Amino acid sequence: MDDSHGTGTLYMVATPLGNLEDITVRATRTLQSVDAIACEDTRRASILLRHLGISGKKLVSYHAFNETKAIAAIIGLLEKGCDAAVITDAGTPSISDPGFALVRAAKKLPAKVIPVPGPSALTAALSVCPLPVHNFFFAGFLPHKKGRKSKLEFLASIESTVVLYESPHRIIKLLKEIEANFPGSEVFIGREITKLHEEYLCGTPSEMIERFGGEKTRGEFVVVVYPKGKK
Repeated sequence: MDDSHGTGTLYMVATPLGNLEDITVRATRTLQSVDAIACEDTRRASILLRHLGISGKKLVSYHAFNETKAIAAIIGLLEKGCDAAVITDAGTPSISDPGFALVRAAKKLPAKVIPVPGPSALTAALSVCPLPVHNFFFAGFLPHKKGRKSKLEFLASIESTVVLYESPHRIIKLLKEIEANFPGSEVFIGREITKLHEEYLCGTPSEMIERFGGEKTRGEFVVVVYPKGKK
């Protein structure tokens, strides 16, 4: 039953990972039509909107460090009957990016929450992964410190293909941890997906350490770990 009469609609809009041509027709039309756009970085959002020929939109800064305040502002707009879109710096909101808490808050109004699907680093990487990924466990970003060791031990214990996100600053650390916790595993890496220097590599953790250990590494990583002995 839809009880959202009088409230605006919240659209979760997927945006390009890098190549701006990956925006969908529906995403463009949605961003044109809404009253406000919540975004992680208003400067990056402005670049996309200029590319799409969209101007004059109310932008609401919404990221991990101002989430409570931003959610209150967006909910206030929905309560007034305004429609709002949520975009992240790249990819699909709520997938290792802000969005989940806002969706819960919007549902409590209640308001309609509509996905506008499109780019996702997770599905983009898996679509070109030569390792079996018909069944996988997505863990996103690991904790930086507290709980990281226990999380890795848990992931190794489930004996499933594991998909992780990692930053360039910790990729070597992660690969060493994979080598220690997933002995004999194979690794697939997608880096800078859809961007100028995108690359896709497959090998052992030690081979990937050798590949990325001798240079200043850039770009976000999707790391697929295929455990030894998995069928």
